[in-house]
Amino acid sequence: MDELQRYRAGMQMRRDVLGDKHVDRAEAAKTALDVEFQDLITRYAWGEIWTRPGLTPHLRSLLTIGLMVALNRGEELRLHLRAARDNGVTADEIREVLLHCAVYCGVPAANSAFQAAKEILYEPQKSAGEQ
Repeated sequence: MDELQRYRAGMQMRRDVLGDKHVDRAEAAKTALDVEFQDLITRYAWGEIWTRPGLTPHLRSLLTIGLMVALNRGEELRLHLRAARDNGVTADEIREVLLHCAVYCGVPAANSAFQAAKEILYEPQKSAGEQ
Protein backbone atom coordinates (compact mmCIF):
# COMPACT_ATOMS: atom_id res chain seq x y z
CA MET A 1 0.00 0.00 0.00
CA ASP A 2 1.41 3.43 -0.87
CA GLU A 3 1.00 6.46 1.41
CA LEU A 4 -2.08 7.80 -0.41
CA GLN A 5 -3.82 4.42 -0.21
CA ARG A 6 -2.86 4.16 3.47
CA TYR A 7 -4.25 7.65 4.08
CA ARG A 8 -7.52 6.82 2.31
CA ALA A 9 -7.91 3.52 4.17
CA GLY A 10 -7.09 5.30 7.43
CA MET A 11 -9.59 8.06 6.80
CA GLN A 12 -12.30 5.50 6.08
CA MET A 13 -11.50 3.55 9.26
CA ARG A 14 -11.33 6.75 11.27
CA ARG A 15 -14.77 7.72 10.00
CA ASP A 16 -16.14 4.22 10.62
CA VAL A 17 -14.92 4.21 14.21
CA LEU A 18 -15.23 7.84 15.31
CA GLY A 19 -18.05 9.04 13.08
CA ASP A 20 -18.20 11.56 10.26
CA LYS A 21 -19.07 14.54 12.46
CA HIS A 22 -16.08 14.03 14.73
CA VAL A 23 -13.69 13.57 11.81
CA ASP A 24 -15.18 16.52 9.94
CA ARG A 25 -14.66 18.74 13.03
CA ALA A 26 -11.08 17.50 13.43
CA GLU A 27 -10.37 18.11 9.75
CA ALA A 28 -11.89 21.60 9.85
CA ALA A 29 -9.84 22.46 12.95
CA LYS A 30 -6.49 21.59 11.34
CA THR A 31 -3.93 24.39 11.30
CA ALA A 32 -0.44 24.78 9.94
CA LEU A 33 0.77 23.61 13.36
CA ASP A 34 -0.95 20.21 13.34
CA VAL A 35 -1.74 19.40 9.70
CA GLU A 36 1.23 17.01 9.47
CA PHE A 37 0.28 15.39 12.79
CA GLN A 38 -3.28 14.80 11.58
CA ASP A 39 -1.90 13.26 8.40
CA LEU A 40 0.43 11.06 10.46
CA ILE A 41 -2.30 9.69 12.74
CA THR A 42 -4.62 9.10 9.80
CA ARG A 43 -1.98 7.12 7.90
CA TYR A 44 -0.23 5.42 10.80
CA ALA A 45 -2.76 4.85 13.60
CA TRP A 46 -5.85 4.44 11.44
CA GLY A 47 -4.44 3.34 8.07
CA GLU A 48 -1.62 1.08 9.24
CA ILE A 49 -2.75 -0.24 12.63
CA TRP A 50 -6.56 -0.13 12.84
CA THR A 51 -6.91 -1.70 9.37
CA ARG A 52 -4.71 -4.70 10.17
CA PRO A 53 -6.60 -8.01 10.01
CA GLY A 54 -5.19 -9.48 13.25
CA LEU A 55 -7.76 -7.83 15.54
CA THR A 56 -11.29 -6.67 14.80
CA PRO A 57 -12.19 -3.01 15.20
CA HIS A 58 -14.44 -4.14 18.07
CA LEU A 59 -11.49 -5.65 19.92
CA ARG A 60 -9.28 -2.69 19.07
CA SER A 61 -11.91 -0.40 20.64
CA LEU A 62 -11.82 -2.40 23.88
CA LEU A 63 -8.04 -2.43 23.88
CA THR A 64 -7.87 1.31 23.23
CA ILE A 65 -10.24 2.01 26.13
CA GLY A 66 -7.96 0.06 28.46
CA LEU A 67 -4.89 1.84 27.17
CA MET A 68 -6.46 5.27 27.63
CA VAL A 69 -7.27 4.35 31.24
CA ALA A 70 -3.70 3.16 31.79
CA LEU A 71 -2.26 6.33 30.32
CA ASN A 72 -4.74 8.62 32.12
CA ARG A 73 -5.90 10.19 28.86
CA GLY A 74 -9.41 11.28 29.84
CA GLU A 75 -10.29 13.18 26.67
CA GLU A 76 -9.21 10.32 24.41
CA LEU A 77 -10.95 7.83 26.74
CA ARG A 78 -14.24 9.71 26.33
CA LEU A 79 -13.79 9.83 22.56
CA HIS A 80 -13.19 6.09 22.37
CA LEU A 81 -15.99 5.27 24.83
CA ARG A 82 -18.44 7.13 22.59
CA ALA A 83 -17.07 5.47 19.48
CA ALA A 84 -17.22 2.03 21.10
CA ARG A 85 -20.79 2.58 22.27
CA ASP A 86 -21.85 3.69 18.81
CA ASN A 87 -20.04 0.79 17.12
CA GLY A 88 -21.64 -2.04 19.05
CA VAL A 89 -19.36 -2.50 22.04
CA THR A 90 -21.64 -3.32 24.97
CA ALA A 91 -21.71 -1.77 28.41
CA ASP A 92 -20.93 -5.23 29.80
CA GLU A 93 -17.75 -5.44 27.71
CA ILE A 94 -16.70 -1.94 28.76
CA ARG A 95 -17.36 -2.81 32.42
CA GLU A 96 -15.10 -5.87 32.12
CA VAL A 97 -12.29 -3.79 30.60
CA LEU A 98 -12.62 -1.20 33.37
CA LEU A 99 -12.63 -3.86 36.09
CA HIS A 100 -9.51 -5.34 34.53
CA CYS A 101 -7.96 -1.87 34.54
CA ALA A 102 -8.74 -1.50 38.25
CA VAL A 103 -6.33 -4.34 38.97
CA TYR A 104 -3.62 -3.46 36.47
CA CYS A 105 -3.87 0.35 36.33
CA GLY A 106 -5.16 1.18 39.79
CA VAL A 107 -8.48 1.83 41.43
CA PRO A 108 -8.32 5.65 41.04
CA ALA A 109 -7.78 5.30 37.27
CA ALA A 110 -10.65 2.83 36.97
CA ASN A 111 -12.88 4.99 39.17
CA SER A 112 -12.39 7.97 36.84
CA ALA A 113 -13.00 5.75 33.84
CA PHE A 114 -16.22 4.35 35.33
CA GLN A 115 -17.45 7.90 35.90
CA ALA A 116 -16.72 8.81 32.29
CA ALA A 117 -18.33 5.60 31.05
CA LYS A 118 -21.49 6.19 33.07
CA GLU A 119 -21.85 9.69 31.64
CA ILE A 120 -21.27 8.51 28.09
CA LEU A 121 -23.14 5.22 28.13
CA TYR A 122 -26.22 6.78 29.69
CA GLU A 123 -26.29 10.05 27.73
CA PRO A 124 -28.89 10.15 24.98
CA GLN A 125 -27.75 7.74 22.27
CA LYS A 126 -26.34 9.42 19.17
CA SER A 127 -25.30 7.82 15.96
CA ALA A 128 -21.57 7.65 15.31
CA GLY A 129 -21.90 10.49 12.81
CA GLU A 130 -23.36 12.86 15.44
CA GLN A 131 -20.49 12.85 17.93
